[in-house]
Parts: sequence; structure tokens; C-alpha cells
Amino acid sequence: MNSVGTAAPPDLALQSRDSLLAMREAANEVLTCQHVLAKTGHTIVTELTGGKSQQLDDWVHYPAGDVYDAETNAQYYFHQHPDEERGPDEVGHLHIFVRCEAVPSTAQPALAVGDGLCHLIAIAVDAVGSPIRLFTTNRWVTGETWFTASVVAGLLDNFVVGHAQPSWPVNRWVTALIRLFRPEVAWLLTRRDQSLSAQRGQSTEIEALEDRSMEVLSALDIDIADRLDALDAALRRQRRAASAPSPVSPAAPG
Repeated sequence: MNSVGTAAPPDLALQSRDSLLAMREAANEVLTCQHVLAKTGHTIVTELTGGKSQQLDDWVHYPAGDVYDAETNAQYYFHQHPDEERGPDEVGHLHIFVRCEAVPSTAQPALAVGDGLCHLIAIAVDAVGSPIRLFTTNRWVTGETWFTASVVAGLLDNFVVGHAQPSWPVNRWVTALIRLFRPEVAWLLTRRDQSLSAQRGQSTEIEALEDRSMEVLSALDIDIADRLDALDAALRRQRRAASAPSPVSPAAPG
């Protein structure tokens, strides 16, 4: 995985065994969803766009009206930018939100204007619908209500889309993907706030949040196969450490 920025992303070796196992389970779910779609020639993109994978309309939300789970306040949509504005190998991306009803009442937004959404992360996908990049955006990009990284990271577990429309496998896929890269999403949110603070210069925070020259604030390239290898390696190291014999203390002098 490659990152935008100087600080390194989280080290899986520092994650607890329970966290690693949860991420490994999420990886299985992501792969299963992609597999069952591929068996009939479908992808994440074709599922959300009504069968289209090419010649999509720029900026249009797919599906129309977004995907929204009224029970969890999770919401997402897919769209694409014009060719010249897309990242390498990207055909489009999903914007992932929770509605502000899920935000604790004690959390105060830095900027409360917007459409009542809190943006968690964006997921760029390639031509076959595989996730290739995670990134965060400035407030003006999504029109969100802006909360600090610590508040947004606390909402990640709220992102669950548990119904079948418009696509049961895609809803399960996007829910599991957030679980699979949860440490990285939280890290990207922290990098988002750091980047905004570093770049705003003499601007006020509100001016910086509306600055059209600051769009993507943090990003990380991802690869599912690499993630699986890293998770399995981390779990093996933990198993070896747990089974290693404890050092024998020297006997006390008689």
C-alpha cells in the first residue's frame, strides 16, 4: 500500500488478535461478494449503475437517490469524474457517509452547514470493480457537516448497510471493506485534519474548508491480495509468539 503524505499508515503488527481476525473475516466477505458477482459477469460498478460499466454520466449519483439504510443511518453512492480528474486506473469512486443523526449529541461540528451528512471515506475502484484507493476530501467536495477526525473515526462502526437494495452483495461488500481497512480509514481521517491545518496558511478554518484548491486531503493505495498476505503474516507472527516457551529464569543461589 502506498500513501500520500509522510507519516506511515498503521502497522498491522500492533493490532490485537481480535482486530486481525475481524479484518480477516471482512476480507473473506469482500472476496466472496466480488466472486459471486463475477460469476455472472457483474462488478460492483455494474450493480450500482444498472448494468452499465462504460459511458457513465459524469457526476451523476448511482443509484439515483443513493443507497440509504434508515436503521443505521449509513449512506453511499458511486459516481465518476471526467477522465482528466480521475486517479490512476480509476473508473469512479464510492462516497461513504453516515447521516448526522448517528453523531453523538456531544460532538460539535466545526462547520454545521450542509445536508446532514458526515463523510467517512471515499473508495476508488478500477475497471473490474476492485478497490484500489481510499481517500478523504475537503468539506466543500461533499457538502457535509464537518466533524474532527476523532469524531468521524468513532462513527466507522455505524456504517452498516443491512438491506438488499439495490444490491445485496454490494451492500455487504462496502460494509465489509470499511471493516477490512478500519485502521487505515481512521489514520486517513487524522491525516485529513493535519493536511487541512498545514495547508490553510493564514485562512480561517471555515475558509480552508471551502477552499477549492484543496480537494483530496489524504489518500492511500490499497490492494486486497496484499492485505490478505499482510493479515495472514501478522496472525502467524502472533501465533508463534503465543506458542514460544517462556524464558527460564536462572535459579537463585542456594
